[in-house]
Amino acid sequence: MTEARTPVADRIGLEVERAIKRRIKGVEYIASPTPSVGVTPKDVIYKKGTLNLYHYHPIASEIYRVPILIVMATSNRGYILDLAPGQSFVEFLLRCGYDVYMLDWSAPGGDERGLTLEDYTQKFIPECVRRVQERSGESEITMLGYCMGGVLSLIYTLTTPGAPLKNLVCFTTPIDFSKMELFSKWSDKRFFDVDQLVDTVGNVPSEMLFASFEALRPASRLAAQTRLWEGMWNDEFVTSYRMVEKWANDTLPLAGEYFRATIKDIIWKNGLATGDMSVGGRKVDLKHITVPMLHVLAEHDHIVPEAAAKPLIAAVSSTDKTEVVIKGGHVSIVAGANAQRRLWPKLDAWLGERST
Repeated sequence: MTEARTPVADRIGLEVERAIKRRIKGVEYIASPTPSVGVTPKDVIYKKGTLNLYHYHPIASEIYRVPILIVMATSNRGYILDLAPGQSFVEFLLRCGYDVYMLDWSAPGGDERGLTLEDYTQKFIPECVRRVQERSGESEITMLGYCMGGVLSLIYTLTTPGAPLKNLVCFTTPIDFSKMELFSKWSDKRFFDVDQLVDTVGNVPSEMLFASFEALRPASRLAAQTRLWEGMWNDEFVTSYRMVEKWANDTLPLAGEYFRATIKDIIWKNGLATGDMSVGGRKVDLKHITVPMLHVLAEHDHIVPEAAAKPLIAAVSSTDKTEVVIKGGHVSIVAGANAQRRLWPKLDAWLGERST
């Protein structure tokens, strides 16, 4: 007669089984290609140099009237919002019945080193808005900016008279750069000569930007690799890890003049927080924003601390304005299981009432 296994024996057996799987899967991990990302069907409806404008194929039987234009940060690729079927924020929006567009970026070429903050906010974004209007047949749009994409969206709104926005949504968008403590330290003008850097290298290398993000959490890579090893037995976990890791390593270089203006006007002058900033001769003062506004903050954001993003909703003059603080980090609030439970349904509830 076989003796009943104890809980301790069951646990030991499970750990031995996982240890064996880790070693087998570890070999597969090294040999296998990176999972495909950004596969939701789409058309490229406009491309100019570093700029790519996508229109995702609608999949719902009924579509909301107001289209959504997602604006990404110029340093990050848009596929973080479209990782894989079942894990895609874009796919979620499509299934909810939204007409989705994305302004995504490629690495700027050497001839684009002169692109300025004005080019991005008063030329690129307005042209994309015009093409979304043309494609959708609607005059109003919802603009959704992620991180520095939110900064670009705010500046566009404030420097474009009559901007055709029905709603403005920002995710983890920094406003008060004095609260971006580590960024402020490494870009301290007493020690950081931004003019010499840009004049020497032109476009700011992605390696430099990646290193600055890594410096925000020095032990994060080691901790992530430890989590990967511990979860190597789990195929679903490993696939998700590899997709996010691919995105994190896929940092884009920044156009030199755009970087120079960002350092001087947004970080050193803290122009968004103080209102002491102009782009293309037009004042950037958050109090002049009056459209319905939603800002989503991450409670444990190591890139844009909650304190740096917090001033936005208080600063705008919109009568319809909402701030949502979600448990999670800079990436996990928009991608992964945490985002699917916490952010995505809240955004759908907010947008659904304002997209007809």
